[in-house]
Amino acid sequence: MGVGVSGWRLARAVASTGQLGVISGVALDTLMARRLQLGDPGGHIRQALGHFPFPRVAERVLDRYYVEGGIGARTAFRLLPKVTLDPRRTEAELAIAANFVEVFLAKQGHDGLVGVNYMEKLQAATPAGLYGAVLGGVDYVMMGAGIPTEIPALLDAFAAGAPGELTIEVQGASDASQRLVFDAGAVLGASLELARPRFLAIVSSNMLAAYLARDPRTRPDGFVVEGHVAGGHSARPRGALVVDGDGRPVYGPRDVVDLAKMCALDLPFWLAGGQANPGCLAVALGTGAAGIQIGSAFALCEESNLDPQLRRELVEQALAGTLDVRSDLRASPTGFPFKLAAAPGTLADSDVAAGRRRVCDLGYLRTPYRTPDGRIGYRCPAEPVRDYVRKGGQSEDTVGRLCLCNGLLATIGLGQRRRDSATEPAVATIGQDLSFLPVLTKSKSSYTAADVVDYLLSGAQVAESACEGS
Repeated sequence: MGVGVSGWRLARAVASTGQLGVISGVALDTLMARRLQLGDPGGHIRQALGHFPFPRVAERVLDRYYVEGGIGARTAFRLLPKVTLDPRRTEAELAIAANFVEVFLAKQGHDGLVGVNYMEKLQAATPAGLYGAVLGGVDYVMMGAGIPTEIPALLDAFAAGAPGELTIEVQGASDASQRLVFDAGAVLGASLELARPRFLAIVSSNMLAAYLARDPRTRPDGFVVEGHVAGGHSARPRGALVVDGDGRPVYGPRDVVDLAKMCALDLPFWLAGGQANPGCLAVALGTGAAGIQIGSAFALCEESNLDPQLRRELVEQALAGTLDVRSDLRASPTGFPFKLAAAPGTLADSDVAAGRRRVCDLGYLRTPYRTPDGRIGYRCPAEPVRDYVRKGGQSEDTVGRLCLCNGLLATIGLGQRRRDSATEPAVATIGQDLSFLPVLTKSKSSYTAADVVDYLLSGAQVAESACEGS
């Protein structure tokens, strides 16, 4: 769910109701470092680090990033080194600790289940972050935005206390890939045997699900079947790309998942994207699904980490029927369509986007490429155009690209402060089906995660046609 929108508070709130609470695992190292620089309000991070199994690592993290009382309102956050295929030990320690902390905090005070959601596209950041989540006792791992063929084996290795391997796609390389070996024992000074979480692959077609399920080495423990109305990144339409008059991708019958074929795989699956009403849950269970996954309804609840003012604006616009949520083919540097909510002052406004000075100082979405002299370089079509072209990229690939790394951090109030005293503009992503809002806000201006769960489990008998996202 974006970057940090579904954090430990929201995951804990959902898990406390008996459902699976899911953390967004993207950029947790930067999130923790910035929260420490703000003085760690409430002391939650320091409390969790007090339980980290490697105390010296926790001490080094605090020495490097914790600022008692917090940095000034105009002081820029200290940046982390950008993720590479050969991270320094301190970088790996921070990533492991940050994912551990988020999972640890989400699991406190209840006996429910906690999951974490990663992006396949962020390959170089995956091993260290994933290990930290496993170390924290996460129950489920979910991954989309790509084909996660190697995650089951990576989880097997981490559970056994062994090094894990991942194939990294490298543009321009003769073999188009490079092996990344991650040895947590070498980073932390000891190897531990850990409980292996279950793995759910996020897919948008039954064919991809069948491909992953056919081989024991790639077979997940289940699937999340995500429709194109979901927020964040979506799969491109199958077949030749067709766009409407506004340049938005058009999805058709080929993009509808055959649920009978999903059932035939004999693995549990959950339906996602436009599922937030009791009728959708009834339909999902009736077609053989294990349940539904909900994003947008939780993103707009009180426990979400969305900036409170931005959350209020999104809710007010949606209730007034004036919120435009479009699937943008150019916004994301990943190349996947990305849902942009047209909230005022965000990067969905072309004037705001044009006024932002291009800078790439986080680099999570950079792509490795092979330089002419055989080394590994990194580039992103949202970075300064001159830099991207100098690295061998095509200038046309930069048109319309948004810096999601900085924009999504700003969405949760952790945007970088620039020299001109400006703060990075936010980029809001949400699903296209917000029909749940009138019900959840009928008698009050805001609602909680527990309200969402109560609504979905209310048992109301709604006709199948009421499930617009199915």
